[in-house]
Amino acid sequence: MVNPEYEIISKDAKDIAIHTNRITPIYPLTSGLTQRSLRKIIYNAIERYVPKVKETLPSYIREKYSLLHITAALYNIHFPKSKSLKDKAKKRLIFEEFFKFQLVMAYRKAKIKVGKRGIAFKKRKRLTEEFIRLLPFELTNSQKKVIREIENDMAKRQVMQRLLQGDVASGKTIVAIYACLLAVENGFQAALMVPTEILAEQHYFTLKNLLVNLDVKVDLLISGMNKKEKVEVKKKIEEMEADIIIGTHTLIQEDVNFKKLGLVIIDEQHKFGVIQREVLKKKGKNPDVLVMTATPIPRTLAYTIYGDLDISVIEKLPPGRKPPKTWWVSEKKRDDAYKFIKKELDKGRQAYIVYPLIEESNALNLRAAKCMYKRLKSEVFSNYQVGLIHGKMAQVERERIMEAFKKGKIDVLVSTIIIEVGIDIPNASIILIEHADRFGLSQLHQLRGRIGRGNFKSYCILVSSSQTETAQKRLSSMAKYTDGFKIAEQDLLLRGPGEFFGTRQHGLPEIRIGDILTDTKLLEIARYEAFDLIKKDPHLKDPKNNLLYDKYISNLERNL
Repeated sequence: MVNPEYEIISKDAKDIAIHTNRITPIYPLTSGLTQRSLRKIIYNAIERYVPKVKETLPSYIREKYSLLHITAALYNIHFPKSKSLKDKAKKRLIFEEFFKFQLVMAYRKAKIKVGKRGIAFKKRKRLTEEFIRLLPFELTNSQKKVIREIENDMAKRQVMQRLLQGDVASGKTIVAIYACLLAVENGFQAALMVPTEILAEQHYFTLKNLLVNLDVKVDLLISGMNKKEKVEVKKKIEEMEADIIIGTHTLIQEDVNFKKLGLVIIDEQHKFGVIQREVLKKKGKNPDVLVMTATPIPRTLAYTIYGDLDISVIEKLPPGRKPPKTWWVSEKKRDDAYKFIKKELDKGRQAYIVYPLIEESNALNLRAAKCMYKRLKSEVFSNYQVGLIHGKMAQVERERIMEAFKKGKIDVLVSTIIIEVGIDIPNASIILIEHADRFGLSQLHQLRGRIGRGNFKSYCILVSSSQTETAQKRLSSMAKYTDGFKIAEQDLLLRGPGEFFGTRQHGLPEIRIGDILTDTKLLEIARYEAFDLIKKDPHLKDPKNNLLYDKYISNLERNL
């Protein structure tokens, strides 16, 4: 035998095998440690300290779901006496991990509902009904349902905390405008915060156009404005001369003071940190809050991440919207893709060509927007009007380019990820995304959402010659699926929940043992029990629940 594994056991009945003749734990190691030495350390720690660990899960929950006591779970997750006990230990620890997180969510939700007295908005109909009447299209049943949910929330004295999610082009903006008008017709201001200046500009122009016949003052506040413009807008906000204010992070600056902020809307909310969202909310006296995302999340998972929010979903696209046909092609097929784009342009359509970089980089062998714009303009599409837009442009120049594209004066718009959200050009029927493997699935789906907004066929061409397994799975998913919820599921599987949700960005605790993708049944049970417990004991004042408060709420609430 070469390097045999053995273990000397004494005659002492207490001396048991921990390295051999049993299910043996394998731990991740660091330099200088061996499995045997670490295993011995952990075994001794368990023997010494686990008996002192207090049980926090209520006994009725453990009995209901056949969950091990915490001491048995900790012992058997490391040194199980059987596979069955190992599985039971894992189940217990996963449940507790989900339960403590959902308990915090339930506690926070109850605290907001009970503790904060908000604004009871009345449906005065002056603006809201006129807005709906003037729309050049009929709202979908899904939009109407979501509007009713928001109206009901805003009518209550409790502060609204609602998440609105829907696929790209599902009509979330119309719902958001309706909520803003409900606040305005009650004499309050509404603030809409978005992550990028170009999205803020697009929302601003959309609202100005849709509300042109209503007595509503809409203003824009972004860092790209000159000092004089900013001062004027801030003065309007402070003196109630602005009803709906659209902006970026600029809205949360100290010198931005709202006269009477009643509604906060945060678009693409996953791109903002917890603190940024809270700062904007504190600029009013308990304003209602509506957060929006175009990154669809399966409902069970949405409850995990946004468990303290009520959730509304716009489930169907407006009629006439046709899902784009998506192709994934290698770089060798680029010229064929260009020819196809020209055919669409000759039909009177418009196109986007998207690059991952603004300028070329020595570190990355990638095509970039500025360099390729020159070539596309002078060589490939010399008979067409080609424009360029990116994040480093001045606000005035961006506005000029987008206005020209809207009016059809630009045929091909060369861009970066800046057009990911908020751009609505119904005549654009085709998008080509270079180095598509460099983008995440959700980003690709958002970019694809820039087309398919008219009543004609649309096409998305993904250009990539990447041979990596992840890239191939990602691009295959894009070619296969058009439904945003399906895309989100694939993205979760490929990237994992932490990266997908941006755990640090959200301020959420990491899920270490459980898997929110595969342990959904346990997650649903944990959520039900946590919310049921808080419903019965909202402040965890019952002596039986004191340990729950001390261990979970006091610590996790600070982290959240």
